[in-house]
Amino acid sequence: MELRDIDKIELKYLSLDDYHDLQQAMVSAYPSMPDAYWREQHVRSLIEKYPEGQVVIRINGELAGCALSILVPEDLIEEKHTYREITGDYSFNTHTDQGEVLYGIDVFIKPEFRGLRLGRRLYDYRKELCEKQNLKGIVFGGRIPNYHKYAGQMTPKAYIEQVRQKAIHDPVLNFQLSNDFHPIRILKGYLEGDAASNEYAVLMEWNNIFYEKPVQKAATLKKVIRLGLIQWQMRPYDSVEDLLQQAEYFVDAVSGYRSDFAVFPEFFNAPLMAKNNHLSEANAIRELARHTDEIVSRFSGLAISYNINIVTGSMPELHEGKLLNVGYLCKRDGTVERYEKLHVTPDEAKVWGMQGGSGLKVFDTDCGKVGVLICYDSEFPELSRLLADQGMDILFVPFLTDTQNGYARVRNCAQARAIENECYVAIAGSVGNLPNVHNMDIQFAQSAVFTPCDFAFPTNGIKAEATQNTEMILIADVDIDLLRELHEHGAVRNLKDRRTDIFELRMTPGK
Repeated sequence: MELRDIDKIELKYLSLDDYHDLQQAMVSAYPSMPDAYWREQHVRSLIEKYPEGQVVIRINGELAGCALSILVPEDLIEEKHTYREITGDYSFNTHTDQGEVLYGIDVFIKPEFRGLRLGRRLYDYRKELCEKQNLKGIVFGGRIPNYHKYAGQMTPKAYIEQVRQKAIHDPVLNFQLSNDFHPIRILKGYLEGDAASNEYAVLMEWNNIFYEKPVQKAATLKKVIRLGLIQWQMRPYDSVEDLLQQAEYFVDAVSGYRSDFAVFPEFFNAPLMAKNNHLSEANAIRELARHTDEIVSRFSGLAISYNINIVTGSMPELHEGKLLNVGYLCKRDGTVERYEKLHVTPDEAKVWGMQGGSGLKVFDTDCGKVGVLICYDSEFPELSRLLADQGMDILFVPFLTDTQNGYARVRNCAQARAIENECYVAIAGSVGNLPNVHNMDIQFAQSAVFTPCDFAFPTNGIKAEATQNTEMILIADVDIDLLRELHEHGAVRNLKDRRTDIFELRMTPGK
């Protein structure tokens, strides 16, 4: 059929009224197996058991194609099986409403309607059905109808590899591979009478990246996450209480917009060092470290009372005799997690005697998995890749930079981390100046949220950004499901396409 002759394409649920047209279409679609069409009792059984799984495509009123399917338990497909066995000797008694997997019974297009991508429409319907019904994925035994031409030369496994490399054309397998299905097992003696495939089939699988395992407890995992970044103005404070009052003001502000995270910058509590200017810089920051426990405790209380997760930026902390740059993730459920700056800058080491930490991990939250890298750490791509390997969705980068070129390093590296790790990156910094605090004179910042660069995201990878050097909050929503889609179907797939056959990245044991 020519495109110009098409007036209407309809995707409809299959009904028994379609049976006569369905029978003729199957005979036409399978000329090598003229008796291999479904009888009326089979169609009736499928419709009764699982009506949503049975659909047809009509063009100008004529039945052009069909897709039939059932739901089966996952463990049923983990063992080798035949077509007769998976269909319960064609009774479809293997179907169960509690099945986690959609099993494709049949997909066919009448010869005169091929080339119109109707098969893709049927597959897309099945994928959408999986997402709607929260199924793990789609599985079916795919024919390899050109295998009989090569059976004397190669095994089915070698044939499949040749098809994947485009050295051999197989109309069925090529189509399935192009529609994001991947082979997981070869099934021998699958379909009786399929001489073209030598009765072999390839068990093909498509995984639903949006599948959520049912939980027994009352808990929700958010998919659209609202970030509240605090671009903090450095100003004098008379006491810790004054600083915390300002911090609560910002927590109140971002929670008022129903944000899921409030993110503070690196060393946001540095103004408290003004009272210790009579000390050396090294001793002054150690005095500042005395306040860290109190600040973390108060932030944890704010997280609970304002129902928001707080990334506390960073603060100095004396830990086992070492001066570290650390921060805390205070969750709204009351739990508190700790992270450390691993790479201290030359200035931090020289002036303060600060040392790098050793802990690196992803944190589970009610908004997915998040990681935190403090400022300079964002310039070391290995760290964020290790976090991405642990499933990180959002990377937070609290920073403090005094010059524009220092800021540019953090910003450009953060954007790179978003692209290469297929995640969101949120950076939050301080602005203003502290003339009365040695080694902490002036700050430059423009807080921002970065995304991967693909069709579902901003073209330039910038979701939102604050005004430069202005105290403010930045609110931005990020969609975790878009990352799932990107991982599987992005224009490029940085995580999947890594050549792990020639290189590897791993954590040092015990870290």
